[in-house]
Amino acid sequence: MNDTPYRVGISGSYGGLNLGDEAILQSIVTQLRAELPVEITVFSRNAEDTQARHHVERAVPVRKLSRAEVAPEIEQLDLLILGGGGILYDTDAKTYLREVQIAQELHVPVMVYAIGAGPLQEPSAQAVVRECLNKAEVVTVRERSAHKVLEEAGIERDVPVTADPALLLAPATLSEGVFAQEGLEGKTHLVGMSVREPGVAAPDIDQNVYHALLANAADFMVDRYDADIVFVPMEPVSLDAQHSHAVIAQMLRAQRATVLKGKYSSGELLSLMGRFSFVLGMRLHFLIFAALQGVPFVALPYASKVTGFLEDLHITTPPLNLVNAGRLIAYLDACWDERSDLQRRIAEALPALQERSRETHRLAMKILTHRKPREQMRAGAARV
Repeated sequence: MNDTPYRVGISGSYGGLNLGDEAILQSIVTQLRAELPVEITVFSRNAEDTQARHHVERAVPVRKLSRAEVAPEIEQLDLLILGGGGILYDTDAKTYLREVQIAQELHVPVMVYAIGAGPLQEPSAQAVVRECLNKAEVVTVRERSAHKVLEEAGIERDVPVTADPALLLAPATLSEGVFAQEGLEGKTHLVGMSVREPGVAAPDIDQNVYHALLANAADFMVDRYDADIVFVPMEPVSLDAQHSHAVIAQMLRAQRATVLKGKYSSGELLSLMGRFSFVLGMRLHFLIFAALQGVPFVALPYASKVTGFLEDLHITTPPLNLVNAGRLIAYLDACWDERSDLQRRIAEALPALQERSRETHRLAMKILTHRKPREQMRAGAARV
């Protein structure tokens, strides 16, 4: 095998702000390194965090750099990967596609890697998405709803529906004494919960409604199952912890609830999830981590990406806007009684989803391996 490394750039919502996105990046990096000699450059919102967390060859603080400053970083690549994650929505699509536009101007191949999309209704955002994705080498999405969004935006090409790269994440060893540090030592019925703050990618969430829903559900599980509730901030440096504490403040049994305080990698958090008896959550990657650990769960689907994941697992859940406290508690009670069946359904559906996730990587390999690395081509041209 040729030892000249391929230079691969990865651009997305990376930089330690969201442990789901970091799980995606970790999975992409791990798969690339397992198969080819690669030098990886990540275009990150926090280059220092990315370098420390993933030990890549290079991390570029992309949001601090001008277009002219970023171009030399892209020009030397053999492939630019955009994704994964839900990054193509009205507010930020143009921002995430800037590096794609530069790569295409410089004739660097681009792969759009298992992305989510939507809401995408603003005409100028649709136009940029259409221009960039129609010129990419390969475009894949992680759920059928994203395929529909891109189709409505005017993408005229084959767009395979693969699956989220985080489905291939491996658990990492937890440090000694983690459960004692979190005040969870000796507690046998741990129920994990996750929140999702309102924002540009989730504009329809009413925090007053879902805070009350989760508080009622948490009190029910404390009283009915003698559970201790553990809120898991998937965006630890953002508002997840604040919203978790706001839910706890509405609980009658607030003394039986806590918010994780430690700093964890995605792999460590995946390991920690394996200690839960049950989970109730909103965030997609919180639910993916539960599924990977075989933990039965109930979701509050606030977006089509969550609904799509549930459909892939053959789990039916009413959407967040159709749930009240009584309906949620009745559903929780039924799912608790049927948790062995839930575990079985997850275990049966997960391998096919993971295989779809591997297909994304195989498509990336086809782009890379059908050509020599640019460095080797330059050396050959110099000898001539």
